[in-house]
This record gives sequence, C-alpha cells and structure tokens, in this order.
Amino acid sequence: MKNLIIPTVLAALMASASAWAATPVELPAAIKEKGVLVVAIMPNYPPMDFKDPATNTLTGIDYDLGNALAQRLGVKIQWQETAFEQMVSGLVTKRVDLVLSGMTDTAERQKSVTFIDYFTSGPQFYTLSKRDDIKDVTDLCGKKVGTSRRTTWPAEAAAWSKANCESNGKPALIILGSEGSADARAQLRQGRLDAAMQGSETIPYLMSQEKDTYKPLGSAISKQFTGLGVNKANPELVAAVAATLQSMVDDGSYGAILKKWDLESGAVQKIDVNKGM
Repeated sequence: MKNLIIPTVLAALMASASAWAATPVELPAAIKEKGVLVVAIMPNYPPMDFKDPATNTLTGIDYDLGNALAQRLGVKIQWQETAFEQMVSGLVTKRVDLVLSGMTDTAERQKSVTFIDYFTSGPQFYTLSKRDDIKDVTDLCGKKVGTSRRTTWPAEAAAWSKANCESNGKPALIILGSEGSADARAQLRQGRLDAAMQGSETIPYLMSQEKDTYKPLGSAISKQFTGLGVNKANPELVAAVAATLQSMVDDGSYGAILKKWDLESGAVQKIDVNKGM
C-alpha cells in the first residue's frame, strides 16, 4: 500500500494549485494522532517573525499564517524557537514538523528540505537617512556593506558588485558577513558599515519603527521565494499544507494577513513547491 500511496502524493505535489485546492488531502496519521504541529521559528526578522516589544509575545506574518494554517488543518500549533542554522537539521531529524521563519527557498536547501513557496521578496540595499553621500545604489561601490552570512545575500551582493561596480571601472563593494540582519543594522548605526542588505519586505517596517533613520537604495536586486520547510520524506504533509495554503489564497484570508502587515506586494497567487533557484 505504501508504494502505491507515495507516488500518488508525489504526483499531487507537482499538480496545479487549483487541483490541490479541489482535492482534500489528509494530514499524516502520526500528526493527526498527536494533534499538534511543531513549527520552528526564529523571531528576529520583522515583520516576518518577531516578538512584540510591548508584550514579548510572538507575532508577524509567519506567526499569523501558521496559526491560521493549523486551525484549518484541525490541529494545535507548537511554536519552537530555533536558531536559524539549526532549522534544517531539526526537520531532517524530525524534531520539528515545519519551518515557518522567513526562510528563502534555494536549490542548495532543497537537497534536504521540501519548500512550499508562499511569499516573494528579494535582497535590497539600504543605508542611514543622514548619509547624503549615498543617494543612489551605485554610490555604494567601494564602500562597506554588511549582510547576514547565513543567507545567499553575500554572494548576491558580490555578483551585483561585479555587474554594477567592477564592470564599470569602479571599486568593488567591501562585503562583510554579519551574524544576522539585526547585527548588520546595529553595525550600520554604529558607523562600522556604510550600508546593509536585507529582505525588501523588512525595510518598510524598519522605517515605520525608526522614523527618519533609514532609506532604501534602489529596489530588490533579485526575486526570491520564501518557503515553508517540510521534511523531504513527508510528502503527505507537503500536500496537506500546500492545499490548505492554496485554499487561504483562494478565499482571501491569506491576502488579509499580508495586508495587515502592508506586504501585499509579496503575495503569490499560486502555491508552488521548490521554485527557488
């Protein structure tokens, strides 16, 4: 029976999102039995994942989506704060069922994880508003730019530098890896960096929280898919989550969550799997 079921589920994963929505998919028996989804999150990336400063409670787009997803699936959700670099291993070793923490879907990560892509964004440069010498993104050539070393962004910044600085006879960006976006932002405020890079979805939120402090430079330098991570050995869970997310897209509840956080620009119309490059 297992040999018949698994190919059927895998085929469903590659079907259209409309087919997912039309065909109900059951949660894996083990999850239905325990009645809980254990979901990894690292609340240091607003507005995707963070803690409300007033209450110290989890909040953000991923938190809202996860709670709505679990409710529709008929299970409780147990949020597990997990260091970003431990999330993939947490899935592989089955310590968590899902990763929902603003993780970019990449081909390298797909070797270990199946991604259900639910949002789009991209890396964007920004600097301090008071930096009158940096008016355009090309003014960064030869300057120090920091970004999280745990992401693909240092490599993307280097590629951008080759195409936009070095190829035009300008000095290359000086790219410095940080311990995360918050660390890069702190170094920027301290004057140790001239600019920083992080997801385009986070910069408007930062600007709303720290008035007249930051300014974006240009637009996102690439398009990336943000994915909900699932163990590759659990296609039934992938199918169930994908179908449920698509139903939220179709009925507008997904859009309402993004609108709450002023990020409708990152919405997808079709829930896909492993679209990251």
